[in-house]
Amino acid sequence: MDFINNALYWLTTGMLVPVIIFLLFFFVRSLLLTGCFYGRYVARMKVNVRVRQSLDRMTVGEFLDTLGDYPEGSALVASLGRMSRFRTSAPAIDRTLGDYEIAASKELGKSKLLIKLGPVLGLMGTLIPMGPALTGLATGDVAAMAQNMTVAFATTVVGLVIGTVGFMTLQVGQRWSADDMNILEYVASTLKER
Repeated sequence: MDFINNALYWLTTGMLVPVIIFLLFFFVRSLLLTGCFYGRYVARMKVNVRVRQSLDRMTVGEFLDTLGDYPEGSALVASLGRMSRFRTSAPAIDRTLGDYEIAASKELGKSKLLIKLGPVLGLMGTLIPMGPALTGLATGDVAAMAQNMTVAFATTVVGLVIGTVGFMTLQVGQRWSADDMNILEYVASTLKER
């Protein structure tokens, strides 16, 4: 039984370094996601407000004829452009809607990954050093205990930050995707009525 306990102890202790590496990797990814998210926010403020105002003022046909005036790079404008090219083809319009849903789901998947893995890795990074910390406490090695507890608390905080960034970007991203789908479905249904 001693052998099994020692094997489990060394196995879990050996996992600390990979867990910390993954935490750092996902922390950097969360920072990059935050930057990309801000870029998407700025682009949306420029494009989506104009799209909504144009759809309120014009017919869908007139609006689609003015798509060249919009900046490229927006997934919404790209999907509207595809609909404009295939105005008379209902299957092509439906495919455009489906492609947008897939792209939006893929984009939201980045946030979902951070929501799930950040706290899990943070918890693993918390529990793994607790064994050596308790061993240090039992043997009277307060310095080793303090060092392990510092690692435990730091990994918890980093994991929670990763999860928080993922949660916040997911919530707003879902609203943005729903808003874009509302516009695309309106344009698609109007084109299909013709």
